[in-house]
Amino acid sequence: MIFDDISNAGLYSGIGPRFAQALDYLGSTDLASMEPERYDLDGDNLYVMVQEYDSKPKSEGFWEAHRAYADVQFVVSGAEHMGYAQSDSLKAGDYDAKGDFVKLTGEGLFLPMQAGQFIVLWPQDAHMPGMAIDSPAPVKKAVFKVKL
Repeated sequence: MIFDDISNAGLYSGIGPRFAQALDYLGSTDLASMEPERYDLDGDNLYVMVQEYDSKPKSEGFWEAHRAYADVQFVVSGAEHMGYAQSDSLKAGDYDAKGDFVKLTGEGLFLPMQAGQFIVLWPQDAHMPGMAIDSPAPVKKAVFKVKL
């Protein structure tokens, strides 16, 4: 997991070319003006999903992880708690290969994510996005899916 502010995004471009492209896009694109939908940057190899939602209570959340993709999640506006745990510390359900999704159960930590912050989540990083910090509130987020 990497957790940082957008002002430091250039430090991570060495992770790989798709990550560099995603982070460059973050720094050079007005995500606030984009409509919620999927935008292909390199087909299924790299795309971004712009999302708008109200954060929700942790009691309504669930842990998830992916195997074929890494996530780069960036809070455009608002704030949320991002749950984090090592996948092997949780109990995994069945893996959905088509959706690249596994639901997990267990306990983890929660990081407050403010506008302008991003997190990189690898397959070993279970996460619970979209959780309210105090009470539900509007959030706009960009979720980059980076094929590994």
